[in-house]
Amino acid sequence: MLRQTRRNYTTETLSAAGLRTTNSLKKAHLDLKYAYENYQKFQEICAKRNVKFPLSDTFVHDYDRLKKLSDTVLNFKHESKKLQNTLKALKIQEKKSNADNLLDQEQILDKLAKFKPILKEKAEIHTELEDRLLAQVSNLPNLIHPSVQRKQTLVEYLNPTKEIVNANTDDYEVKTDVRFDHKDIMERFGIVNFSQATKVSGRGWYYLLGDAALLEQALIQYALQLARRAGFNMAIPPSIVKTEVTKACGFMPRDTNNETQVYELQTDDLCLTGTAEIPLAALYADKEFLNTELPVNLVGLSRSYRAEAGAAGRDTRGLYRVHEFTKVELFSWTMPDEAVSMKQFDDIVEFQKQFIRSLGLTARVLIMPYDDLGAPAYKKIDIEVLMPGRGAWGEVSSTSNCLDFQSRRLITKVRDPSDKKLKFVHTLNGTACAVPRVVLAIIENFYEPTTDTITIPEVLRPYMDGMTVIKPAK
Repeated sequence: MLRQTRRNYTTETLSAAGLRTTNSLKKAHLDLKYAYENYQKFQEICAKRNVKFPLSDTFVHDYDRLKKLSDTVLNFKHESKKLQNTLKALKIQEKKSNADNLLDQEQILDKLAKFKPILKEKAEIHTELEDRLLAQVSNLPNLIHPSVQRKQTLVEYLNPTKEIVNANTDDYEVKTDVRFDHKDIMERFGIVNFSQATKVSGRGWYYLLGDAALLEQALIQYALQLARRAGFNMAIPPSIVKTEVTKACGFMPRDTNNETQVYELQTDDLCLTGTAEIPLAALYADKEFLNTELPVNLVGLSRSYRAEAGAAGRDTRGLYRVHEFTKVELFSWTMPDEAVSMKQFDDIVEFQKQFIRSLGLTARVLIMPYDDLGAPAYKKIDIEVLMPGRGAWGEVSSTSNCLDFQSRRLITKVRDPSDKKLKFVHTLNGTACAVPRVVLAIIENFYEPTTDTITIPEVLRPYMDGMTVIKPAK
């Protein structure tokens, strides 16, 4: 049975028990010391991101107490070990030389007997306190790259129109032109059916028909081909994962109210994935890479599910915000060096820019602001395409560098050859093609009212039986 669940993965979401080793995942390796040393820094980060600060007022005091408990437990263990070694030596002495040392042995056994409950009590207190602190730290967001600011920052326009060039602004206002509304065009052309899908599945679902379905497949094949040429290997991951895996990735699709909405299987503790990023990230959970194996770059094709119903309006009209869609996703694992992972970040963004340019779509590239970063993201760049029928820019791709946020939770490591230490790899994700939105963008940008046709981008024509235009169904 499928049920729609709304969850807000903020401070209290991950319990202490959820941080322990399970059949699927090992215990997350979170850095309590770093959170302790950067308590104020994380306060500022949470304020910038506009999320609740998850560390308690007593966190610093509790961490100090945890360290003292650690020292105490270690001292008790060390002393117990010494006593056990002494007892062992006395027994050997007794056996070899018939030494009368039973009294000494009894005294040591008495001490060990007294140590045992004290050590157990201290260890239990330590575990309970550590779990409480780990539960708080698990809900801290990532650090923020210096280029990220309070407001979105324009990097560049792609295929800008003369109007955009002449306007000379970093926030060009898109005017609505109802002639290019993709929903009206597609319904009139007979290449989409929303009304019957609403009866069959509910609001936010759709049937792609005829040339629109062919256009989806063309976009998929074109995006996969470009990704393979760019060095990404193909993967088709599962679209259902255990809920704990989704949590470990620190990712849930969020709506404009900063809430998360996911579909879950009611009785199996499973959820439908909102992006291939989640199962791809988990592919190498509990993995130790050789440094010579990195980077690893995969392109995953999957159906994605998001329970983003929302209220009726521009964002939920037509194909822009739907419950199920096809998505081609890029995912990378790199050495744990920011210079290396940021280079891969730039490469993914460049791939996305080339993809949009090659389709002939007008778009803008944005560094997203503090409050638009998901918890795992250190830096995020979105590409938004001009959508005249909607009268807005619409996001069609996103790239994030998550540093070691996900790998600490999935236990994905590499041994650094410079110091021979095991370190957590960096992970990155980026959209190759969020299909319905690109279909929408193609229709709203390339519909020609005078001929009542939709021009197919040249690069897609080999995948569409050589067609150059889409016409209304007869």
